[in-house]
Amino acid sequence: MNLHEYQGKEILASFGVRIQRGKVAQTPQEAVAVAKELTEETGTSWYVVKAQVHAGGRGKGGGVKLAKGIEHVEEIADQIIGMNLVTPQTSAEGKKVHQVLIAEDVYYPGESETSEFYMSVLLNRAIGKNMIMYSTEGGMDIEEVAEKTPHLIFTEEVDPAVGLLPFQARKIAFNLGLSGGAYKEMVKFVTALYTAYEKSDSNLFEINPVLKTSDDKILAVDAKVTIDDNALYRRKEYAAMRDIREESPIEVEATALGLNYVDLDGNVGCMVNGAGLAMATMDLIKMAGGEPANFLDVGGTADAKRVEEAFRIILKDPNVKAILINIFGGIVRCDRVAQGVVDAYKNMGDAIQVPIIVRLQGTNADLAKEIIDNSGLAVHSATLFKEAADKVEEVLS
Repeated sequence: MNLHEYQGKEILASFGVRIQRGKVAQTPQEAVAVAKELTEETGTSWYVVKAQVHAGGRGKGGGVKLAKGIEHVEEIADQIIGMNLVTPQTSAEGKKVHQVLIAEDVYYPGESETSEFYMSVLLNRAIGKNMIMYSTEGGMDIEEVAEKTPHLIFTEEVDPAVGLLPFQARKIAFNLGLSGGAYKEMVKFVTALYTAYEKSDSNLFEINPVLKTSDDKILAVDAKVTIDDNALYRRKEYAAMRDIREESPIEVEATALGLNYVDLDGNVGCMVNGAGLAMATMDLIKMAGGEPANFLDVGGTADAKRVEEAFRIILKDPNVKAILINIFGGIVRCDRVAQGVVDAYKNMGDAIQVPIIVRLQGTNADLAKEIIDNSGLAVHSATLFKEAADKVEEVLS
């Protein structure tokens, strides 16, 4: 589950991570009131107005602006709230901005210069350990840094059974070129950041940039946080932070129905049981010259009701030109799935206007093929992968 920047910062602050302070506002008028509160609490007279959407690169799309005085806050907030923000991480249509974060200006003048760093904490699945990735090149796209200057990206592996050791935090601060008070502050920052990642059941904490202020404070100016969905049952306070306005409406509906669904950009809808088979099915569609329109795992209970629900979800995508059902009958028998497909098709009537290919393999696969072939419906049956691929290619041509 993705969080907004202001929500991620709330979690960071709760674990002792120093953050750029700010408050969220839903309207331009509320933004002014928030700015006044922020001045009373922090003394800031300049304000950073940030669009709150689940996408990076907001500044490039005009979603992050500096208000040089409280008199400019309402005008800038009015420009951002309600806009469709287009960034490198959104679609061409962009994402509608419903709220803004009014944050303090932390780039204040001083005797020494400020520095920006990149830092993230995530799981390295290849080695089964957590990893802190960091760089001196903060404020830039980390992908660009990796491509052009890979030697400026450092990693520190952390055994989850042991946790982050003090020497590792010191090593990170040293590799970032810090000394004196900034060095000590970075050690504290890294330690608190790793604790926040571990204790919040997160998949990702990404801070870009981490700022060294002119008076050697270290703080998080941004925060991209992803919470592990599987841990939300014990993290009710984080589950309440979910903003479904930022998610695909189809995915939200599918989740409510208990379907594992991911919306994609292709033209062939997939209905499969099992994540591994779903990935193989998507490869099959690509090999047949199509593009998968979704990932949909119906699980082990592919009865008529569940198949009908899956049909309706898939058909909400206007780009779908065909549907491939690929079920392996292990826990669930193929003939029951086939009957479920036939019953669902009849229940939906004219709602289905695209070709359907059904590949059933496993227990009672022969019976399943007979049910499909004798149904009288415009459903193409297959038993082999190659046969299914040929039929997908045929209906798309």
